[in-house]
Amino acid sequence: MYLSSSRAADASAGVVRDRPGIRRAVAGTVVALGLVSMVTDVSSEMVTAVLPLYLVAGLGMTPLAYGLLDGVYQGVTALVRLAGSYAADRTHRRKLVAGSGYALSAVCKLGLLAVTTPWAIGAVLAADRTGKGLRSAPRDALISLSTAPEDQGRAFGVHRTLDTAGALLGPLAAFAVLWPARDAYDAVFQVSFCCAVFGVLLLALYVREPRAAQRPAHPPRPGLVRALRTLAGTPGVPRLSLAAVLLGAATISDAFLYLVLQQRHHLDARWFPLLPVGTAAAFLLLALPVGRLADRVGRLRVFLAGHGALLAAYFLLLLPLGSDTQLPAIAALFVLLGIFYAATDGVLMAAAAPLLPPALRASGLALVQTGQAVGRFAAAVLFGAAWTALGPATALAAAAAVLAAALALCLPVLLRDRPSATGKAVV
Repeated sequence: MYLSSSRAADASAGVVRDRPGIRRAVAGTVVALGLVSMVTDVSSEMVTAVLPLYLVAGLGMTPLAYGLLDGVYQGVTALVRLAGSYAADRTHRRKLVAGSGYALSAVCKLGLLAVTTPWAIGAVLAADRTGKGLRSAPRDALISLSTAPEDQGRAFGVHRTLDTAGALLGPLAAFAVLWPARDAYDAVFQVSFCCAVFGVLLLALYVREPRAAQRPAHPPRPGLVRALRTLAGTPGVPRLSLAAVLLGAATISDAFLYLVLQQRHHLDARWFPLLPVGTAAAFLLLALPVGRLADRVGRLRVFLAGHGALLAAYFLLLLPLGSDTQLPAIAALFVLLGIFYAATDGVLMAAAAPLLPPALRASGLALVQTGQAVGRFAAAVLFGAAWTALGPATALAAAAAVLAAALALCLPVLLRDRPSATGKAVV
């Protein structure tokens, strides 16, 4: 449905143009990268679906210790994201850098078979997130460079739809593996490794760099510091990065929210791996329509509205619920989290991409993503500490207050019309 109707157009320009009587489609490169992400997400989500309960309930980690581990999992990408994206821009080999990240994450799935202590697992997960840090910005740069500026939201929506299909299938696969034997974690890691290797093969065989992303005859080679200065002086980029940091610092990871849900409503532990499926299903249905909506009404407005949905999810978890309202409340939580991801994940990249020069597209996207990762690292550590000291309900109430304050600060910062490269407002 979304493949380009002209392989020649896709290969030569990386962008599908409007033609009379033909509906504009996204480039084949976008779909191929979406399939790679889908398979890789099956691999990743098989692991992440079982880890929170395994570490906290099975191995006895405290919420503070898990918060530190989750913070490392969320924030370690910041250490390599900028360097990896700069290497991708400098060498104009974004596919190669992204492929290295996918390969590293695949190897880490084997590493999980060799470790048994919580902190050894944490080290392997940190390496896995290093792979994610290497691949995310070059991958998003390839998507952006393969797409016309006015269709960035649609392209990222298609990619995130396929990506989220993997996020939905991963927990189901983990559940299927664990159902016959509840402690068969080694089997989960083995299947996860096989899926990760398949994703690397898909990338190698079917993803091509568009000519717009390939090395020019005489490429400029600015140093890293100069490149960062250029990005810092690019209109719109500093305020977007600042907002990503502030809102990221008020964003609690899904794992913590599912733990709060499981404890407050006394859910059977064997159903825990299925909780991410509800969120992924909502995200899957909403990613493309919300991306198209963002192209029409303003990406930054949709981005802020997504955090409003997350704030509503926090309040929902704080409500005292009876047995008759438990299932509707859980379903509503999944919908709110799905709206949050659909309105923020790809939409943030779609908002940032048209602001950035093509030669620094990966580096600029990485700068924004790094700010978000640093904020989420702080959020995980602080929420884990607050849970340990004050309990989950008080910690969640504090997180809701912080998110409300962050939204109030970001509204005037982001909702100022700025022209994009096409002359259209990006908000």
